[in-house]
Amino acid sequence: MHIEFGSRSDQGKVRASNEDTCIVNIQHSTFLVADGMGGHVAGEIASQIAASTVEEFFMEKSTDLTPDAWLDHAVQQANTRVYETQIRKPEFRGMGSTLTVLAFSDDRFHIAQVGDSRAYLLRNGILRQLTRDHSVVWPLFENGILTKEDIAKHPQKNLITRSIGTYPQVEVDLQDDTACEGDIFLLCSDGLTDVLTDQDISRTLSTRGKSPQELAEMLVDEANEAGGPDNITTIVVSLHSDIAG
Repeated sequence: MHIEFGSRSDQGKVRASNEDTCIVNIQHSTFLVADGMGGHVAGEIASQIAASTVEEFFMEKSTDLTPDAWLDHAVQQANTRVYETQIRKPEFRGMGSTLTVLAFSDDRFHIAQVGDSRAYLLRNGILRQLTRDHSVVWPLFENGILTKEDIAKHPQKNLITRSIGTYPQVEVDLQDDTACEGDIFLLCSDGLTDVLTDQDISRTLSTRGKSPQELAEMLVDEANEAGGPDNITTIVVSLHSDIAG
């Protein structure tokens, strides 16, 4: 299948800097979003280290590993580098990052997840969140106590329970499934999902005649129109048949 993509990372309307990092490596069919934490500079560095480490690993990946195995290895390596940096440099103590990675191999897609950035799939007009948030409040949603809209307004919504670089090792959520022609994937930081509902996202991704780049831009613009209280990053990936017409 042919992959089309678009991406945008924006500071938002309130933050003084952008601690998000996104990488698109079309050569290796790899896409990722990282949302740094730890304050200005430290957050930026954490997300950049995490993202660049995964990209480097993919450039050098061993064909002896299964896709899920090299995804896990890549994320573990990113965790090690961020952790060692914050231990080695006291001014960066406490820094960390989310990391959401989407990769393709043959007719399958693979996802690695740490933190509360998200991956969505729009298929046949139905939007589905593929990842689960590693946050304090997410179990309240899973248990039916809160809705996603409640979570976005909850005072503890930004407290995450798993991140890159906080501890020497990290547990990585891995999943894979069959990719289909017409699929539209979205990777995004919580600067988008804190202000746009799944219904908002589904409506925008379903807009006819728009390229993935236009859709990525539209989502960021909508988040900014809703106040833009955080950095906003989007990557939209669309799958099409290799056969023209």
